[in-house]
This record gives sequence, structure tokens and C-alpha cells, in this order.
Amino acid sequence: MEGSKNTAEIRIYVACLAAYNNGILHGRWIDAEQDAWEIYDEVQDMLKASPIAEAEEWAIHDYEGFEGVRVSEWESFEDVSKMTAFIAEHGALGGQLLAHFDSLEDAEKAMSEGYAGAYESLADFARSMTEETSVSIPENVAYYIDYQAMARDMEISDVFTIQTAFDAVHVFWQH
Repeated sequence: MEGSKNTAEIRIYVACLAAYNNGILHGRWIDAEQDAWEIYDEVQDMLKASPIAEAEEWAIHDYEGFEGVRVSEWESFEDVSKMTAFIAEHGALGGQLLAHFDSLEDAEKAMSEGYAGAYESLADFARSMTEETSVSIPENVAYYIDYQAMARDMEISDVFTIQTAFDAVHVFWQH
């Protein structure tokens, strides 16, 4: 089970600070799924259309589709573009992973090097690991294995999880 892809538009609302400081709301919703220079160009177009002459300063006043990731008012367009690409690729899982690490590099590393898959629960992951790594578990012994306890122990030092749905627990190995 893969993380659900983001189907909602990922966008930022960029406001003209000269207009804002003069009590005028002037800004534009901008598609964040583009490169940083394209976002910059749209902001420059918005500033040129400002009711305040020679407006230069901007701030991100709102955002949508970032799956729980906080976007600063002063976030660079390069960072916005990179976060958006990661979220667009990995959906809610990507957003929650970014929020968990607060670093795109760490989130990318966890996704590429530490992702163990999606399971209905961490106990299902423990069961799967046990079945994959054991020669065979006799049926009469299998009933005595406490996968919930194994899952709790794994979460203490070996793995962390991100839950994207009731029955979608994504497991990552800790580094």
C-alpha cells in the first residue's frame, strides 16, 4: 500500500506588503507545483498590479494542500517548490513525513532508505517481520506470540510510524 497521492491543488497566497500595510488586501493564489523562478515571476506580476506604486515586498499569508506542513510567511520559493514536489509525489505521507522531520533532506532520506512499507497496524508489521525471518513457526506456538508487545518494543528504538488512514500505518526504520 503506497501513500495516497495528493489530488488537491498545492498553492500559496502571496500578499503585497505595501498594500497590506496601507489597509488594502492585494495578493494572489499561486500554484506551488512549479519551480521557484516561476513562483517568483508570478509574485512579481502580482506586485506590479499592486494599488501601491513600486511595491516590492511580499509575504506568504496562506497556503493549501501542504498536508500538515507549516509554511512560514518568509519561506523561500525554492523551499516551497521542493516541499511541494515531495508532497505531490508522496501525498499525505510526504506531508506528514516533512512535518515529522521538519527537514526535506531528512524526509527524503527516510523515504528512500528507511521506508519499510504500509500495514494495517504496527502489530501486522511485527507479524510480517516474524514470518519473513523465521524458518517456520509451529501452528500451536503461533497463538502465543504477542505481536502487539513486539510492536511496542520495536517502536521504542527500531521504527517510527506515520498513520495516514485508519488502516494505513507507514513504518520507517530509524537511523
